[in-house]
Amino acid sequence: MTRFRIVIRELVSSKMGIASIAILSLLIIGAILAFLSPHDPNQLDVTRRLQAPNAEHWFGTDDYGRDIFTRVLYGGRVSLMVGFASMVLATLIGVTVGVVSGYFGGWLDNLLMRLLEIILSIPSFLVILLLSVLLKPNLGSIVIIIGSLMWMHMARIVRAETMAIREREYVLYAKASGLGSAGIIFRHVLPGLVPVIIVGATNNVASSIMMESSLSFLGFGVQPPNATWGSMLNGAQGFLTQAPYMAIFPGALILLTVLSFNILGDLLRVALEPKLGRR
Repeated sequence: MTRFRIVIRELVSSKMGIASIAILSLLIIGAILAFLSPHDPNQLDVTRRLQAPNAEHWFGTDDYGRDIFTRVLYGGRVSLMVGFASMVLATLIGVTVGVVSGYFGGWLDNLLMRLLEIILSIPSFLVILLLSVLLKPNLGSIVIIIGSLMWMHMARIVRAETMAIREREYVLYAKASGLGSAGIIFRHVLPGLVPVIIVGATNNVASSIMMESSLSFLGFGVQPPNATWGSMLNGAQGFLTQAPYMAIFPGALILLTVLSFNILGDLLRVALEPKLGRR
């Protein structure tokens, strides 16, 4: 049975896996088709402020009279874009550092791992503050901030797997045959890292979405009036008793999205690395 079929079988045989795929599919479709909503996400209407969920406004309206359902859809578009883009950046950095460190070893490995440990020892909040001052608060800067904080775990996992792969017989045979380091890395090491990278990337998406929501909640994310789930939670702080739905809907979507990606990551890990078993 091919690896792809094993992955599909693992996903469809799990009710949680099917539910996670369904939830993420709905969220992605909703984010893509957000423009079909009859309401403008940034249109102010004080005559409709703080309306409870109803037939016209499915999730109600916020303190400026904006339709929460529409803002959730557009906010999901931003959160998912940031999540995937940050995952790509973190994966590229993590895989590069991990492969170079694990394959070549020696002083280069020591240097890169000490650098990684220094970065990990710095509180993330300080890094966020520093980068938010140096970079303008826009979508690109958010991706850079999150990507710069997410690659270390991937680098450690890739390094450990690379050190194991470089000692396998086919890699040693390739070395003995005169194949250069670049050829060995691209022909033998990277293909062997695919399962680890896929699982790590899936988990990184969930972590990136959570971090983006945290940044937006703290005011470092995408700036108003544009919506993200985190900024919507921030705006709901003063209305938790008067209009709790302002926080319930974006909060629930953050929870469902992060949980779904984590479940998929666990199922992919079991399918691609069955020796590890379930957590």
